[in-house]
Amino acid sequence: MACLSRHHHRAWLTTQDMLQRCPLSAHHRRLHDDADSNRIYVPSLSSAYRLFPVYAMGARDPTPEPELDGPDPIWHAVREEAKLEAEKEPILSSFLYASILAHDCFEQALAFVVANRLQNATLLATQLMDIFCNVILHDKPIQRSIRLDVQAFKDRDPACLSYCSALLYMKASLCSLPGYHALQVHRIAHALWHQGRKVLALALQSRVSEVFGVDIHPAAKIGEGILLDHGTGVVIGETAIVGNRVSLMHGVTLGGTGKEIGDRHPKVGEGALIGASATILGNIKIGEGAMIAAGSLVLKNVPPHSIAAGIPAKVISGLEDHDPSLTMKHDATKDFFTQVATNFRDEKPNG
Repeated sequence: MACLSRHHHRAWLTTQDMLQRCPLSAHHRRLHDDADSNRIYVPSLSSAYRLFPVYAMGARDPTPEPELDGPDPIWHAVREEAKLEAEKEPILSSFLYASILAHDCFEQALAFVVANRLQNATLLATQLMDIFCNVILHDKPIQRSIRLDVQAFKDRDPACLSYCSALLYMKASLCSLPGYHALQVHRIAHALWHQGRKVLALALQSRVSEVFGVDIHPAAKIGEGILLDHGTGVVIGETAIVGNRVSLMHGVTLGGTGKEIGDRHPKVGEGALIGASATILGNIKIGEGAMIAAGSLVLKNVPPHSIAAGIPAKVISGLEDHDPSLTMKHDATKDFFTQVATNFRDEKPNG
């Protein structure tokens, strides 16, 4: 059961009732007593607030309200999945209510979940949620990107069971969800960077690196429909650019060579697939629809729709897939290995 506050009265609701009453305003009602008009009533025994203590710490209603241009199928799917999960696993009902069903839109739910993951003794969840909501709800491109990203995770990662799981669950599963959260915080930090709030943006970068193991400089430009599969160990430098619909596996580095200043990081074209632990260094271009094999070290430009592999990487074949990032095919056929062996033999010097 959950206790919701309406002015001076407390109404006790069953779990089923709670799942049917989901507006944020009902969850955020303040007690207007003389002692403290800014306090928010929170039931002391609710497991949801022990896990996600934003409201317990006195969060205020995020403003402004989101302006959605019509139906939001992603948010609708997230809510329906959360309701079904709460019915199947009643022990998670408070958690799902606090994280998803209590919110008015996808933006608020995302801000709530990520703020509580990143909070520490000096970065309070209430402060982070205010910052996140203020940025996201004023930024239409971010609102679009967070939805295209979650769709990318759902479509391309077989370990991502639902939109709801993409929003909620972390390293407890062997999927790419830490990458999704890290990517969305980067989008916020990137916006703050361009607002001149560079210290705050760097603080968020540092905290994301600590919690998720993903290090993306706030100035890096990242497109939409991005998959950071697993996410752990991904490093993206300050002047890097990642195009739309790119998939990056864990351990990928888009770094500098250590000798250059200014524009010194890779530019990854749309639809590219970067394999696990691939290292791409310098101000070089990875063409649209290219695939970089796992463990490769790339130091030169890679043409569009080609496969590069090795240390240092060489272009070893063309690629039939228009966007390998969408098919996520890392496997190689017998013909592929035959072609690699032939190329190696032809390039081997005599004697």
